[in-house]
Amino acid sequence: MKKIKKIYLFIAIGFLSTTSCEDVLQTTNLGAFPEDIVFSDPAQLERVVFSAYNSTNGWALNKTVWWSRRFNVEVGSFEAKFNFKDLDRLRLRGNGWSALNYGDFRNKWRDYYLFVNEINQFLDKVDASEAMQVDAAKVTVLKAEMKFLRANIYAKLIKMHGGVPIFKTAFGLESEFNLPRNSYEECVNFIVKELDEAAAMLPSTRPENEFGRATKLSALAVKSRALLFAASKLHDPSTAPSGALYDYGKGTKWQDAADAAKAVIDLVGNRNLISTPDAKSYQNLFLSANEDILFARPYGGDLYDFGLDVNTLPDQTQSPSGYGGWALSSPTHNFTLEFNMKDGTTTSGTTFNDANPNDNREMRYYADLNFQGSNFRGREVDYALASDPSQVDGLDSSNGSKVGSPGNDGHSSKTGYNIRKFQNESLVTLTETTAGRPYILYRLAEVYLNYAEANAEMGNDTEAKIYLNKVSSRALQPVITSNGDALKEAIKRERRIELAFEGHNFYDERRWMNPSNLGFDVKGLKWEKGAGGVLSNTEYKVVTRPWFDRQYYLPIPNQEIQKASALVQNAGY
Repeated sequence: MKKIKKIYLFIAIGFLSTTSCEDVLQTTNLGAFPEDIVFSDPAQLERVVFSAYNSTNGWALNKTVWWSRRFNVEVGSFEAKFNFKDLDRLRLRGNGWSALNYGDFRNKWRDYYLFVNEINQFLDKVDASEAMQVDAAKVTVLKAEMKFLRANIYAKLIKMHGGVPIFKTAFGLESEFNLPRNSYEECVNFIVKELDEAAAMLPSTRPENEFGRATKLSALAVKSRALLFAASKLHDPSTAPSGALYDYGKGTKWQDAADAAKAVIDLVGNRNLISTPDAKSYQNLFLSANEDILFARPYGGDLYDFGLDVNTLPDQTQSPSGYGGWALSSPTHNFTLEFNMKDGTTTSGTTFNDANPNDNREMRYYADLNFQGSNFRGREVDYALASDPSQVDGLDSSNGSKVGSPGNDGHSSKTGYNIRKFQNESLVTLTETTAGRPYILYRLAEVYLNYAEANAEMGNDTEAKIYLNKVSSRALQPVITSNGDALKEAIKRERRIELAFEGHNFYDERRWMNPSNLGFDVKGLKWEKGAGGVLSNTEYKVVTRPWFDRQYYLPIPNQEIQKASALVQNAGY
């Protein structure tokens, strides 16, 4: 008897909602449906597409690992460290990564390729399907969404690993799995081709109840980032590691990156970013849908990042311990010094005071960070330990439980900072959700910075400064006038600050080949309360994060190398 082939639709709770979040897409596991039924019905095919959207990032670095459902890659970047008990969740200390142990990145390769296969099952059959005949307009857009999602997966894979095997058709029981890795340049070319094809079919805009689904701008934004990364120093044939798995040698690479960003800029009308006259308005940019978002993963009032676990959302996972928060990602003092002063001078200048490091800083410092004395959820954050018997320890200190903290003292910040960005301070409790709060994956400010960087690399400083200042001036910083190498450094600083904690820095410092921000002594501030409540701080080394050049890339999982002898391991592993 002939077996009926089946396509499996795995729809995790927490995929997609409307911006109002009153009506949400069905999120129950749909199980397995006969292939002939799925491909005959455009509505069923749409559910397959919804499943594939789970390949996009959210608040969680890795949903298959308990801890990393609750933080993202910022804990392994210049920006922050994993806070609880100083655990080394990403295995960046000691001897660093190995092919057998690279911490909470495990399973990412497997999971991404499972999504690639799910998408390939769809693409293999959709053109000849009955559903395409029933509603060609709708199904063509669904096809474009799948091509977009597959390209986005590959863009993430090559950031992590360099060149990877490209699968254009679905795996089967008789498929050849022992495939070699494609070159990095072949992967980039494939991604760009897929995105160009998707952009031609995707709608320019979506109605409010489809926020979170791909548009033409989404596809072009992924293309912009992919080509910027390809043009970067890490992929220049003159740098190590070198070879086909890592190199991108096109002579037009920076122009291609500039053109990709300019395509987005032209579509949005070369406009300014949404105005943010103060820190609160800037903070609010990350709490709801807005026109500067090019692609995001939305969360509704009923939807969480993982199952029904509120500890996968930023309010509880990142709030200081004295509020009952888990405070999992502690910003490094090293990183906080990247934030300028209000007048645009740096923290290495005379306007910065070590004794009062939180005074007169730029707007985004107050929007993105919790620090000693910041006013958060109705009280001042207090990390200070009492050094005088007349004083009491802070609620957010390592002795907070002794003075009434509802949190676990093990979650008290080791660096003297917590992440404020993404948090909704109007919530009554940390175990509530925010209707419509997005996890932003691509936004217009990034594209302006992509364009600025590509132009600066080509020596087009005037053009670069126009778009750099669209971002910096929105944050109330003085106009940047520097040129040459100083301009390139200004663009890097602006990218660190504007895109803070959004998953960029871990990869940016690698593509810039900046080992001083990859391996370093993680610094923090210890605060003390003396007589009369006078505060003082001491900078100290929290942990040391060494650097090994092999860690410009993650290893190919050892089990994959063992299964497929044609795969070549990355250099140094």
